[in-house]
Amino acid sequence: MERFYVFAVSLLAFSLLFHGGIARAVRRSLSSQKDASEEWGYVEVRPKAHMFWWLYRSPYRVEDPSKPWPIILWLQGGPGASGVGIGNFEEVGPLDTNLKPRNSTWLRKADLLFVDNPVGTGYSYVEDADDEKLFVKTDVEAATDLTALLEEIFNKNQKLQESPLYIVAESYGGKFAATLGLSALKAIESGKLKLKLGGVALGDSWISPEDFVLSWGPLLKGVSRLDNNGLEQSNSQAQKIKQQLKDGQYVEATASWSELEGLISTSSNSVDFYNFLLDSGMDPVSATAAELSEIISMKRYSRYLSTLKPSSTPGGGGDLDSLMNGAIREKLKIIPKNVTWGGQSDQVFTVLTGDFMRPRINEVDELLAKGVNVTIYNGQLDVICATMGTEAWVEKLKWEGLHSFQSSERSPLHCGDDRLTRGFTKSYRNMHFYWILGAGHFVPVDQPCIALNMIGAITKSPAST
Repeated sequence: MERFYVFAVSLLAFSLLFHGGIARAVRRSLSSQKDASEEWGYVEVRPKAHMFWWLYRSPYRVEDPSKPWPIILWLQGGPGASGVGIGNFEEVGPLDTNLKPRNSTWLRKADLLFVDNPVGTGYSYVEDADDEKLFVKTDVEAATDLTALLEEIFNKNQKLQESPLYIVAESYGGKFAATLGLSALKAIESGKLKLKLGGVALGDSWISPEDFVLSWGPLLKGVSRLDNNGLEQSNSQAQKIKQQLKDGQYVEATASWSELEGLISTSSNSVDFYNFLLDSGMDPVSATAAELSEIISMKRYSRYLSTLKPSSTPGGGGDLDSLMNGAIREKLKIIPKNVTWGGQSDQVFTVLTGDFMRPRINEVDELLAKGVNVTIYNGQLDVICATMGTEAWVEKLKWEGLHSFQSSERSPLHCGDDRLTRGFTKSYRNMHFYWILGAGHFVPVDQPCIALNMIGAITKSPAST
């Protein structure tokens, strides 16, 4: 459930990319260089299924024996949205889509590992796109592939094994994160995977589709984007989805979800599902998400994968698709000639249709029971994964510490010397929750300062103050 963004790469930025003028983060590094700032590659996670990864080593690394430097694995949503493209260049990586340094990059707190997951997403690909069996059909299958990727990357690198890995997800990526967390733990316990799992962070994550669709009507009525008629229609369709999920009709529920988004869009004059203060298409960051909608039957999926409108900010504007299939492809050198960035993304979503509406609350419960640090964070202005829906599925957890967590007090969040309240947080044992004010679905973009502080706290980064 993400959006693609459009920027034209200037000749100057292109030149800087290839001549080393944009700091060390844009240097082409060889995987054999121990001091390399970057490396990337493919892992054949299954026969004929190839997953692309890109690792950035932080130039801000702090050596502290008592607090090892962390690694963040970023998982994008969709399903079918590219972490290597969107998460990297649009949200938390070292460069933005104009190939300019990002001051709020999460490299300030950790190393960053981006993947194009599941296979078929971004630069990842299957050798025969007509063979549906090569694509994953469930979140669990996606987690198995990701575990194979981690085994290949970490088992051969003792230095990486010394750093705790934090799985940080956005949107549908949260379902992958929950299943991967359990899969990775199993592999670690059996000795197949050599890494330290530091925790799992679920950002505006599609953990319980039922709770989210039930929240849409009341939320939008409360902020005046729906009237009573719109609320009635929304609630009626949401109840239909609830019954379909109860009956195990997951494919039908996905179709009904699409219809519900259409109803709400019509009744609200096209509210932006990623920021209820805006109309769809207004925000240059959350304004995208489509192209797949022209290929698959879910027309409302256009909210998740599309092209970004020209930015209203100075120097903004461009095309992420062109960047990834142009300058970045040339930089990487290893993308097969017959592979187009995002070329199989529509198939990724289509094949996962039967799992799209399946909840992953039990997996979160199991992670908590196993003592894994689980962080949940949500943007105040998000609709698609509304805070109201997130709080509803959290209340369904069977974790023994839930009552104490709910009874604990929240603490306000600030940035620097600014005393304006930017959010709230509370924790109990290994569960943590962040309410991020003034942010929509894309928290690191809407509130970069608070997001950076938050990720520093989540990862216990030595760079955090």
